[in-house]
Amino acid sequence: MAISAAETEQLREAVRDLLADRCTEADVRRVMASGSGYDPELWKQLAELGLPGLLIATEYGGVGLGAEELEAVSEEIGAALLPSPFLSSSVLTATLIDAAGSEEDKCRLLPGLADGSSIGTVAISSTWTPESVAVQANGTLTGTASYVTFGQLADVILVVARTDDGIGVFEVSPDASGFTRTAAEVFDPTVRLSHFAFADTPARRVGTAGWEAVQKALDLSVIALAGEQAGGARKIFETTVEYLKTRVQFGRAIGSFQAMKHLAADRLLDVESATSAARHAAADGSPGAIALAGFACAEAYETVALSAIQMHGGIGFTWEHPAHLYLRRARSGAQLFGGSRLHRERYLVSKGA
Repeated sequence: MAISAAETEQLREAVRDLLADRCTEADVRRVMASGSGYDPELWKQLAELGLPGLLIATEYGGVGLGAEELEAVSEEIGAALLPSPFLSSSVLTATLIDAAGSEEDKCRLLPGLADGSSIGTVAISSTWTPESVAVQANGTLTGTASYVTFGQLADVILVVARTDDGIGVFEVSPDASGFTRTAAEVFDPTVRLSHFAFADTPARRVGTAGWEAVQKALDLSVIALAGEQAGGARKIFETTVEYLKTRVQFGRAIGSFQAMKHLAADRLLDVESATSAARHAAADGSPGAIALAGFACAEAYETVALSAIQMHGGIGFTWEHPAHLYLRRARSGAQLFGGSRLHRERYLVSKGA
């Protein structure tokens, strides 16, 4: 379903207003310290806006929107540093079920994901490529998968595994025998990760599709992540500019010093470039555009966050300042769904190199 630019902006504003009220810095720090890593009440409110079902077709209880609306919403999520399973459940899992699942799979799994009552995750591989898939499927599943996003919360668990005829997607029950999930130590507490291990674990194949379905889900996830990165970069940049206007040294606002002006101008270029790359990927949808956003947005976000700490001076180096939260989100996100090297390789391949 396509909606107008004005309607997309209204959706963006609704998400922004809710997160401004319910996902303040204090809220983020409180959730970071919690066991679950997300706020169930806020998740319910996001569900009322339709966010968990944003990409899910209306016949399965979703909203049925597409990549451009996803990217717009993700910018607001990134700006607020929202700790939630949105990317894991509402994007990666929902899209993989849609791409790989049978009609029975979709009818059984998608409605719960759409209304937020179920939370999904996908265990793929350590480098998000088919070559590194370490789980073997031979009647049961055996092997391991790392960097599973919000794996401790999930009750809809999909596993990408290697079969005799290629890659397949399998569903595992949370209480299946031989299945263990361990919370991983994370650099960024706003994005929880898990390690999954399977030892002759019973599983049910989801549809008959292979890696092409996984890649489709990963592509939409990269678009969403790029939107988060662009939104986060813009937010910490705006916070820094406000600081430059109000912090006075030697009788002048530090933003009036030429060195600060030049640094801020460079970072504004990074922010605008990241935003353009993320929005172009969502609108274009080609492998090249998605790969470009994959590395450009990640690198711009980290650069902007690092400069924000530098430009804040002494206060920027303290844990109490939010700049550290943005830097951690930037660095953790840069490793999700393939690092910059993988995205650059995909971009070059798309150009015939």
